[in-house]
Amino acid sequence: MAINEIQEEIISEFEVLQDDRESTIFYIMELGEKLPSMDEKDKIDINLIKGCQSKVWLITKIYDNNVYFRADSNTEITKGLISLLIRVFSGQDADDIMNANLFFIEKIGMHQMIGSQRSNGFASMIKQMKLFALTYRELNKHKKFNAHS
Repeated sequence: MAINEIQEEIISEFEVLQDDRESTIFYIMELGEKLPSMDEKDKIDINLIKGCQSKVWLITKIYDNNVYFRADSNTEITKGLISLLIRVFSGQDADDIMNANLFFIEKIGMHQMIGSQRSNGFASMIKQMKLFALTYRELNKHKKFNAHS
């Protein structure tokens, strides 16, 4: 599924909650509970996202030119937030990730729900995921260049 289709799906899910702050926070925490757990060996400082108040670990792999993410957090809400980003970005092409306009964030009223500190952390998560995508794209370009040299 394309990034925009996934975002539309997320928007539809949140519309059911009708801007009820408590239900929305609870739903975000539920999403975090469904996120597959990360191996303890991957919960190391190098995998921490800088700029998050909570601890958020993020790792990535590439398969068939698509970027896949795994993450975990020490707080339920933050784990739910990163699970939304994983749902949108994981399995996508690096260029699509880098060029994605994350319109679902405003449409579901995310910033009103999570406050400024978490909003800053959420922005850091997005930045890190896009940075990983950029890195993979550049590595892929380098491989193609060397193969044709």
